[in-house]
Amino acid sequence: MVEGVRAACVIGWPIRHSRSPLIHGYWIRQHGLNADYRPEAVAPEAFAEFIGHLPAHGYVGANITIPHKEMALELSEPDDRARAVGASNTLWLDNGKLRSTNTDVEGFTANLDAAVPGWELRGGEAVVLGAGGSARAVVYGLIERGIARINVVNRTLDRAQALRERFGPAVHPANWTALPHLLARASLLVNTTSLGMTGQPPLAIDLEPLPRHAVVADLVYAPLETPLLAAARARNLAVADGLGMLLYQAVRGFQMWFGVRPDVTPQLRALVETDLGK
Repeated sequence: MVEGVRAACVIGWPIRHSRSPLIHGYWIRQHGLNADYRPEAVAPEAFAEFIGHLPAHGYVGANITIPHKEMALELSEPDDRARAVGASNTLWLDNGKLRSTNTDVEGFTANLDAAVPGWELRGGEAVVLGAGGSARAVVYGLIERGIARINVVNRTLDRAQALRERFGPAVHPANWTALPHLLARASLLVNTTSLGMTGQPPLAIDLEPLPRHAVVADLVYAPLETPLLAAARARNLAVADGLGMLLYQAVRGFQMWFGVRPDVTPQLRALVETDLGK
């Protein structure tokens, strides 16, 4: 650690895929800060020691990515969001205590706010595809914003049922076969699965039942224009892509570590798009 430099990092295993250093490095330069943000490849067996001694490693805080998010929750003092989602992706030191949150929640809703202002006022129901960690963050965010009915569609119904047990009666588990009926009542469709991601099978879904006022969001950002979003645009539906969520989820951690609230700008988005190879 260079004397006087405030530093944070992103911890994962592996970590080469992370765009967080690009995002935070941009903000550090933009604001002229005496700061640094670095990737740290930390194996699962070394994770507890690493985050338990963040200052000794030169850091005031960290982002957490795969496969450490659930362990980060257990090894820190999480806030309500992290507890509800069951995973922590942002750590910071508070008078010597290691605290954590999950900024995927606000990353998702802030991206929707930017892409489709007033999305939550369109009425109707939400349909969430998938029941993993990203789905938990999305469902929590939707409940925060007052969405009364959230249909969680998953090929394994038990996993969708687990979200109802975690979040309560606003969540309605459903099988994939129920999709056409559910889409007809939806004002928001969110893909939280890896389907449609580069190297993964496509997301085979017919958007025809969706009302014309519906919004389609995809958490996948590689490729940036997923087949789901392309199909939604072809129907002139409003969309929100996964890159926006990635950018907005980074804001609060940067503010806590470095004391400046950064903006998600077109210039930053263009920088990350270029890195993604668009």
